[in-house]
Amino acid sequence: MANTSAGASRTDPFLTYNFQVKWNNNYVASVNKVTGLERSTQVVKWRSGGQPQTTYCIPGQTDYSPITLEQGVTFDVTFEQWANKIWYLPNTQQFGQEVSLADFRQQVTLEMYNQAGQLVLRYFLYNCWPSEYRALPELDAASDTVALESLTLQNEGWDRDTSVTAPTLPSFTEPSS
Repeated sequence: MANTSAGASRTDPFLTYNFQVKWNNNYVASVNKVTGLERSTQVVKWRSGGQPQTTYCIPGQTDYSPITLEQGVTFDVTFEQWANKIWYLPNTQQFGQEVSLADFRQQVTLEMYNQAGQLVLRYFLYNCWPSEYRALPELDAASDTVALESLTLQNEGWDRDTSVTAPTLPSFTEPSS
């Protein structure tokens, strides 16, 4: 049993279905999947003069993996509008420009909630920008799957919000007869 700094005991892990994504200070509606936050640090090996038999390792460059958001295809154009800031065909034909560098990077917030709907984790993702946008999945008349669009975001790192503390877990009491 793990104890948090707030003193609450937690034996069950958090479930992955209860989360929200926010950018531009607005929650993004109907996001149903977010790939995990990953980072890896390269290992730099070196040897000291006079000790060729010993290899030392030190940390090198840290890379942050892209994050992919998926949502069902609806009339919501949030993903498409952000992706269009990078490349949009009418701009190239009419104005000769492809990239809107003014505001294509966003700070993204990823929040995770427990089964009672209480905030338990929050991560800040820095300088995100869309590197891939899929407007429609493969269309198949014989399929019964939901049409999903996706947005892949490059990022320059992320941090856990340490101000989020363990919530007081609600308890259930039987109603009186």
